Amino acid sequence: MKHATRFNALARQAGGMARSVAQGAVLSAGLMGVVYVSGASSDPIRVQYSDTMVEVVAEPTISESAMASGLGLRVTPPLQLSAIEPEISYTPPISFAPVREPETVSVPKPALKLAKASPVSIGALGADPFAQDEGELSTEMVRVRDWIADTYRVSEQTIEPALAAAEIHAEELGFDPLLIVAIMAVESSFNPRAVSNMGAQGLMQVIPRYHKDKIGPNRGRNALFDPEVNVRVGTLVLHEGLQRYGSMQRALQYYNGALKDPKARYTRKVMAVKKRLMLIAGRSDTRTSIELAG
Repeated sequence: MKHATRFNALARQAGGMARSVAQGAVLSAGLMGVVYVSGASSDPIRVQYSDTMVEVVAEPTISESAMASGLGLRVTPPLQLSAIEPEISYTPPISFAPVREPETVSVPKPALKLAKASPVSIGALGADPFAQDEGELSTEMVRVRDWIADTYRVSEQTIEPALAAAEIHAEELGFDPLLIVAIMAVESSFNPRAVSNMGAQGLMQVIPRYHKDKIGPNRGRNALFDPEVNVRVGTLVLHEGLQRYGSMQRALQYYNGALKDPKARYTRKVMAVKKRLMLIAGRSDTRTSIELAG
């Protein structure tokens, strides 16, 4: 009788445990079905069996507890399984700072200042706007210089001071500068160191003993070898002859010391060279002063 009672108690205990396991299996299947249905419309979600375990607590009955205590058995409560929720990490949205529009920098406009007009003298208003600086050759004389350098084999640096002096002193005394250049061509062929048998010196072959007043008291014996001095003195001599005799032909004959030459060969020679120089300079009217006077 005692053995039958013990067997019944063990059977009831085993039945309770089987019932607990069956209930857990049913609950697990139900949860898996719910998860499958809910994920059908979205991306599949991986679910593990451990995620479906829920806490199921089955307390032993009174008879089971008494039977266990009578037999000296230790009643072990059923395992308590808790559902493990998957961890979902949350990433906050990235916030971007608003883009600022570039600031407009206002630049102050510079104040306009009126320039004060410098006073202009009456003499400056009446000055020749085409006049060149001192020592600078005119356009005509530049052409003449180039021709002289090629024809007489004279360097431009050597002849240029004499041509500049011819322009300056001829205009001061009312002569055509090309007339002074023509006299230099006839007298010395543009050799500033030329000396004649009569003692005439320089480009315009001035005899120093006859014209000391024009050379100046403080000039040395070689003063006429200076192109600027020689041209200035020679132009003064020609001007002196024009004042004495009143015509360009007589002034030229006086310059050469040939007033008694009836054919005026020196004058014709100088005027022929001047006519050539006028063509070189680019003048349209090449008539000389003597031709115009005649």
